[in-house]
Order: sequence, then structure tokens, then C-alpha cells
Amino acid sequence: MRAALFATCLIDRMLPAAGVAAGRLLRALGVDVMVPAGQTCCGQPAFNSGYPDEARRVALHTLHVFEGEDLCVVLPSGSCAVMLRHHYHELLGPAHAVAAASLARRTFELSSFIVNVLGITRLGRGLTGQRIVYHHGCHGLRELGLHDEPRLLLQNAGAELLPWDAAEECCGFGGLFAVKMPEVSVAMADRKLDTLPAPRPDALTSADGGCLLQLEGRMKYRGIEVPVRHLAELLLEAVDGRS
Repeated sequence: MRAALFATCLIDRMLPAAGVAAGRLLRALGVDVMVPAGQTCCGQPAFNSGYPDEARRVALHTLHVFEGEDLCVVLPSGSCAVMLRHHYHELLGPAHAVAAASLARRTFELSSFIVNVLGITRLGRGLTGQRIVYHHGCHGLRELGLHDEPRLLLQNAGAELLPWDAAEECCGFGGLFAVKMPEVSVAMADRKLDTLPAPRPDALTSADGGCLLQLEGRMKYRGIEVPVRHLAELLLEAVDGRS
């Protein structure tokens, strides 16, 4: 199996350890991983901000970087995967419909690729004894339909997934939303964090870096001491500690 890792600009700039973990994890699972040097942004920030021309230029570049009918594109990000799978066709129009459809078919969020493409549900038992809460990012849950995949991988790695009433609630990040409406964004994050189970979990994880930055920022501000780990990092830990 060949795959290209699309690290995303947010992972590259803010959470590089998660990108490294995603690549190492895929290779540990036998995937021939390439990381195209020309990758940049998926275009989502410009697209969501109302700058279609700028977003279109980025999208066309991405089409070129990840061309190849036999090449799966794997992202440690549900939101960026949604951009490629659901929005490139409308952004690029009929002239690039075939290429956009090809890229959409080949694009997968990390946990979805592992479970639904590789057919792997057990990575090892390296998370045995860890008490974890999982945050469902809105894009992954509501647009990609991802719910069981990350939870299954964590549980089969020995983690105890704690019940969390607000696990499926939005964290309030939403990219530009957090900038334009910071008061609402903060209130949404605080509402979610107020429902964290007690005693505190050993880690909070998600498949989306933006959500993790939002929740970690509010926890630090409020003095809530719960480590924040990207899903890719925890899954790599499961493999490294397999028994």
C-alpha cells in the first residue's frame, strides 16, 4: 500500500510531533509513505473566509502535488480531509471535476484509513491503563461520519475511554469563527470542559489539531491539568508498546 501524508499547515506549524507520529505510525503498519515536499495548505482558511480565488489557487496546487490514481492521501486532520473530499469539486468547477473527484476518492483521515482501508483495528496494547477522553471534531463526525474508528483503535490498544457527556459537542474553535466571535468560542469551550469526568483523565485526544489547540488553551488558562495528545501520537504509542 502506497500513501502520501498530507501533514496540513496547522500540524506543520503548531503540532509537528503529530505529523511525525502519523508518518511513523503508517510506516509501522507496513505502508510505503511519501511526504511530498511541495504540499502547503488545503485552502480551507481562504475558502471559509470568503476568498474563493485565493483558495482555488491553493487547491489547484494541491491537486498537482497529490496526483496519481494509485496514491491514497492520508491526513491527521478531519477538517482538512473534508476540504479535499467535499469542497474541491465546487471550488474548482467542471474544468477540474475529474481530478477533484479522483482526489476525493483517495483522501482519508488517519483513523479511517487504518480501519477502513488497511483493515486494521488492533495496533498493540501500548495504551493499557490510560484513562482517556475523546473529542469528536465537528468535521470528522458530522461531515466524514467518523465516530467508531478512533475509539475502536484506542480501546483495542488498552485505553479506557471515559464517558464524556460533551464528547460530541463543538469545542468552539471553527477556525475563523474563534477569531470573529471569540466570546462565543470561549463560552463553547468552557461549557465543554466543565463536563470533563472526574477524576481527571490521563489525556484528552482528538483527530483535529485545531480542536486540541482550542481546548488546551482554555485548560491552561483555567488551570485544568489534563495532557492534550493528538490521536496520531497515542496510536503510535500503542504500536511502540505493543505486546
